[in-house]
Amino acid sequence: VYRSLKVLDGGVGVFCGSGGVEPQSETNWRYANDSEVSRIILVNKLDRLGADFYRVVKQIENVLGAVPLVMVLPIGIEDDFKGVVDLLTRKAWIWDDSMDAAKYHIEEVPADMADLVEEWREKLIETAVEQDDDLMEAYLDGEEPSIEDLQRCIRKGTINLDFFPTYCGSAFKNKGVQLVLDAVVDYLPNPVEVKPQPEVDLEGNETGEFAIVDPERPLRALAFKIMDDRFGALTFTRIYSGKIKKGDTVLNTFTGKNERIGRIVEMHADSRQELDAAQAGDIVALLGLKNTQTGHTLCDMKNPATLEPMVFPDPVISIAIRPKDKGGSEKMGIALSKMVQEDPSFRVETDEESGETIIKGMGELHLDIKVDILKRTHGVEVEVGKPQVAYRETITQRVEDSYTHKKQTGGSGQFAKIDYAIEPGETGSGFNFESVVTGGNVPREYWPAVQKGFEVSMQTGTLAGFPLLDVKVTLIDGGFHAVDSSAIAYEIAAKAAYRQSVPKASPQLLEPIMKVDVFTPDDHVGDVIGDLNRRRGMIKSQEAGTTGVRVKADAPLSEMFGYIGDLRTMTSGRGQFSMEFSHYAPCPNNVAEAVIKEVKERKK
Repeated sequence: VYRSLKVLDGGVGVFCGSGGVEPQSETNWRYANDSEVSRIILVNKLDRLGADFYRVVKQIENVLGAVPLVMVLPIGIEDDFKGVVDLLTRKAWIWDDSMDAAKYHIEEVPADMADLVEEWREKLIETAVEQDDDLMEAYLDGEEPSIEDLQRCIRKGTINLDFFPTYCGSAFKNKGVQLVLDAVVDYLPNPVEVKPQPEVDLEGNETGEFAIVDPERPLRALAFKIMDDRFGALTFTRIYSGKIKKGDTVLNTFTGKNERIGRIVEMHADSRQELDAAQAGDIVALLGLKNTQTGHTLCDMKNPATLEPMVFPDPVISIAIRPKDKGGSEKMGIALSKMVQEDPSFRVETDEESGETIIKGMGELHLDIKVDILKRTHGVEVEVGKPQVAYRETITQRVEDSYTHKKQTGGSGQFAKIDYAIEPGETGSGFNFESVVTGGNVPREYWPAVQKGFEVSMQTGTLAGFPLLDVKVTLIDGGFHAVDSSAIAYEIAAKAAYRQSVPKASPQLLEPIMKVDVFTPDDHVGDVIGDLNRRRGMIKSQEAGTTGVRVKADAPLSEMFGYIGDLRTMTSGRGQFSMEFSHYAPCPNNVAEAVIKEVKERKK
């Protein structure tokens, strides 16, 4: 979802008329907010038992913090759902029960809905005219805006993310979807109406240039998804500027290698249409690319530039796997390399000591799915080891210290002296380095070597070997020798200083905390909350709905293994949950001691 939202101009948020805003819906909506994607809303399945359009609209307001601009009202509900009233035109669209989308007629609003339609139409107009001061002033003076003016205001507000035009229907029975498709055309932005993509340098810093949607400008395209296909890898690509033709050679700025465009296809669900060319604004799949991965930029060789890359979170869980069939190692390796290409949040490594294959991902379910894909898609059955949590370390106290590196082996030796402070940084700051050296005691050209020595060392903590987070190092003073000092000497000094001082700075083990969103029937709420408490969960909120209760909590990943099975047992198979990484937090002492002991025993 995240990768798709990165390249979309607009989208349709679909919510169940019975289930309402479900846990995964909220996550995807937040992703869309982060990507600033304009949306319209469809409350679907109004023919289902328990459907309630108005309740779902209220949930969208309260749970998502969004402003749904209601454009239609349902005529009937559940088995009696037969159509919608278009609030703009005050017309009723009625379908028969043939499930044929073309078999409908338009008539006047049912008499028993007249007052309700006027009430919601007034809300629609009041919200829409806020986009135009002149129109609002005229409306306040008693002049009703034209439908064309209202549509213009609705389009403007939708593109600005001020509100979200909201429709209802039953896609299964082809009722109400025509107005949704019209809304896609009428209210969602075209490629020219969204913010242009910024161009960046190879370090990721914006250059001030933008990929303007214009087929006559140099090519700028982003590969956002790779899918294995019987004809080879399909590289899904959004073209932001310029154009490409079959047979063109383009530059991949991340690899520095040229790529030849073998074929261009336009995808329509599971069918495809061959194209000779594509241009700015198009989303196409390219065949024949050898070295392009998700997030890579393809551009004009004569006028290269890089687009803002996709950022993927680091994995929080890992497991060891090995093929059940002794001869399956090569087949497993080929399959895993394809899977890594398709999903950048999935990582594969080989343990240097044991030689085991380690797969890493964003949660237990993520890795369960990967193991299932290995079996179903690639025919590789594997044995799975115990999940390992991606702990981190940090420090809690400031330490000022000094270290001198001396080495004499005949001829010129090595000398570097550094005086420094190492202290906790702000949460999420990673690693920060600063030099306040004056007077040339450590020449400026050696500062980067000191920084590198500390930064490289942070990959291995002193408690259990987990990476160190959120540390600031300040180079205060030091000394150098005109002959024996060098960048490598200062880097070695910094690495030794790290090992010397971090244990003095009260290091602390951090564990990944997951944001857990559980839906449970009313009669199992106590069991679910009690179970989360036993898992060291922190309950954030409870929200009662018509069909059950939503419980939101923060809980350590290490305590959530096997949760889906336990939840199903507790709720007789009716519970649902979603889980995503939230943040790192200090481990309780007893947990930290057990983790450190286990890691040390594993390394023996």
